[in-house]
Amino acid sequence: MAYYVINGGRPLNGSVTISGSKNAALPIICASVLAGEPCRIENLPDIDDVRRITEIIEMMGAKIERPCDGVIVIDPRTIEKYAVTNEMAAKLRASYYMLGALLGRYGYAEVAQPGGCAIGQRPIDYHINGMRALGATVQNRGGIVTASSDKLTEADIYLDMASVGATINIMLAACRAEGRTVINNAAQEPHVVDVANFLNTMGASIRGAGTNVIRIEGRKNLHGCTYAIIPDQIEAGTFMIAAAATQGNIIINNIIPTHLEAISAKLMESGIEVITGDSGADFYMQIIANDRPRAVNIKTLPYPGFPTDLQQPMTALLSIATGGSSFVTENLFEDRFNHVRELNRMGAKVTVNGRTAAIQGVDRLYGAEIYASDLRAGAAMIVAALMAEGVSVVRNIHYIDRGYENIEQKLRALGADIKRVEE
Repeated sequence: MAYYVINGGRPLNGSVTISGSKNAALPIICASVLAGEPCRIENLPDIDDVRRITEIIEMMGAKIERPCDGVIVIDPRTIEKYAVTNEMAAKLRASYYMLGALLGRYGYAEVAQPGGCAIGQRPIDYHINGMRALGATVQNRGGIVTASSDKLTEADIYLDMASVGATINIMLAACRAEGRTVINNAAQEPHVVDVANFLNTMGASIRGAGTNVIRIEGRKNLHGCTYAIIPDQIEAGTFMIAAAATQGNIIINNIIPTHLEAISAKLMESGIEVITGDSGADFYMQIIANDRPRAVNIKTLPYPGFPTDLQQPMTALLSIATGGSSFVTENLFEDRFNHVRELNRMGAKVTVNGRTAAIQGVDRLYGAEIYASDLRAGAAMIVAALMAEGVSVVRNIHYIDRGYENIEQKLRALGADIKRVEE
C-alpha cells in the first residue's frame, strides 16, 4: 500500500489549477448511457473513481476512446448488459446512478447495493421510491435492486430529504419518461446543475436545476454531445483550507466563486484573506494567511450551506485556532468524525459528542503516523500533516486517490515537502 511522507511546517505559496469535479463526472459518465450516439466528455479528473465507473460502463459493452488526457468518448450503442454486479458496485458508491440511466434507456436495470466510503448510513430508499413513482416495478432482494418498466411515465415526486443521489437518479430516468416529472425538495448542489446541463446538451428538457423544484419534460430520444465538466468545488475548498493551515499565500485557478461562498465566508470569519478575481479566461481566488485562524463555528448543510465534504479538512484547520473553542456540527452524516482520533494523536484537543465536535485550539500539531478512514478524512490528514511540526506518515491514501488528481504533485509545486512511497 502506498503512503505519504510529509515534512510539515512549510507555508504553501504559488498557484494551483483545479481539476474537473469528481461529483459531477461520475453521474455524467453514467448519463451518457441515455444517448443514442457517442458523447465526448472533457475536463475529466484523473482519479480512481472515474477509472472505476468507466470500467463498469466498458464491462457492460460500451466502447470507450481516450483521445487525450482528461477526455473520453463513450459510445453506448454497443451496451448489451444491463446489470451492475456486486463486484462492480463494491468499487464505488456512484455505481447506483446506473439504476436511473439503464432504466431510462433500456427499461431494465439490475444494480447491486453500492460501496464507497464508510461515513454513515446512506440508504437508497429515495432512489427506489423515485423509480416506482415513475412507473417502474422495483425489487430489492439480497442487496440487488432490480427495476423494470415497459414505459416510464410522468410523476410528481417529493423527496423527504434533499438527496443529491436521488435527485440525479430520478432526473436520469425521467428525462426519457413520457410527460412532465416534477422533483420537489430537490438537491441544489453544483454537480446536480452540471448533470442537468449535460442532459440538456443531449436534448433533454430540464428546468429548475439549482433550485428546490426541478421540472423534466421527457424525451423519446437523446443525441450525443460534447461537454466539459465544471471545476471541483471540494478540491478548491481543500486547497483554500491548506493555504490557511500553513499560513501560506496561494492563487487557485479554474474555480466558480459562487460554489465556494460558504467556505470563503468561514475562512474570512476566521481572519483569512480571500480575494476573488477574473483572469479573463476563468476565475481565480487568492488565499492569504498571515497568522493562525480564529475560532469559528461550522454547521454542515446541503448546498448552499457549508459542504459536509469540507468538514473534515476544516476541523483540522480549526485544531490550531486562537480565541477560544470552535464547534463543528455534522448534520448530514452521523459517522464523519473518524479523523478526530488521528488529529488528537498529533496533539489536537478535539472532543466529539454525538454530531458535534468541540475543538480547543492548540499552538501546533506534531508529526505522527496517521491513517485516512475515508476520502475527505484523507484530505484532513494531509492538511494536518502540512501544518504539523516534524514528519508525518499518512497511510490508507488509496482513499485520497479516489477523489484528488495528482494532489502530491500540486502540493509540491506549492512548496510542500511531500513524497509518495510505494510499498
